[in-house]
Amino acid sequence: MILPGNTQLKRSKPNSNLSQKAYYLIREKILTGRIPLGGPLSRRGLARELGMSFLPISQAIERLEYEELVESLPRVGTRVTMPTPQNIREHYLLREALECQAARLFAEKATSKQRLEMQKIARRVDKMLSQCGADTDAGTIFRTQAFHMSFHMKIVECTGSVALSKALERTQVLTFNWLYDISAKLTLPGKWHGQLMDALAGRDCEVAERAMRTHINFGLQQIQKTLAQQSGPGRPGRGRASEKSPRAVSLGWRKRTVGRSSVTTSK
Repeated sequence: MILPGNTQLKRSKPNSNLSQKAYYLIREKILTGRIPLGGPLSRRGLARELGMSFLPISQAIERLEYEELVESLPRVGTRVTMPTPQNIREHYLLREALECQAARLFAEKATSKQRLEMQKIARRVDKMLSQCGADTDAGTIFRTQAFHMSFHMKIVECTGSVALSKALERTQVLTFNWLYDISAKLTLPGKWHGQLMDALAGRDCEVAERAMRTHINFGLQQIQKTLAQQSGPGRPGRGRASEKSPRAVSLGWRKRTVGRSSVTTSK
């Protein structure tokens, strides 16, 4: 599976190829929830499981650390990054800024053919997401989320803005949102992406921006609520953000967004 922002696996030097293969395999485990938020990563254990030497595993984990999907902490070891409520909120703020601008540009610049194509893709995303349940296998979840992510990237690509596409890839906010979706087992309303794309296809920039903002803020609120319930009141966080409970941060976000004319929340 090829994801936005990543180059396809190519035939290259053996060591490089093994490292890249290990990167994708470990990354897939994280993005399907088989290694959950805060889950430990043993280099030696992964080497045995994947049938590789220690070196490519270490190189893959270093790359994941650089991308902030993995963290190494004193007395804790290496684990999947455990985000604070502030981390989650900041990723969504960045995503909101980039994708709301993309929504405006799509409404203004997309061709009629692109609008029809994206409406079909949106309906397919909704269908795939609706078919994912508690007993869905990891491979299907990965393919579904990868297609979901490519849908959002495709909206940006249709704007014709290379800089905006690169910014969305470089910040990896869609990858982090994917991780939060899986961790929270997020369930979206029916026709959620179809309704979004209908708004974007309508050629009204203001309507398009409001629809995208609603789409993103709904996901943020649901994920914050679910992860707060999963973690419990006494779970340790990192840094200053852990001084506030996830509930308090979530309420703080809602207080700041209430009253903004461009924000509506549909449930």
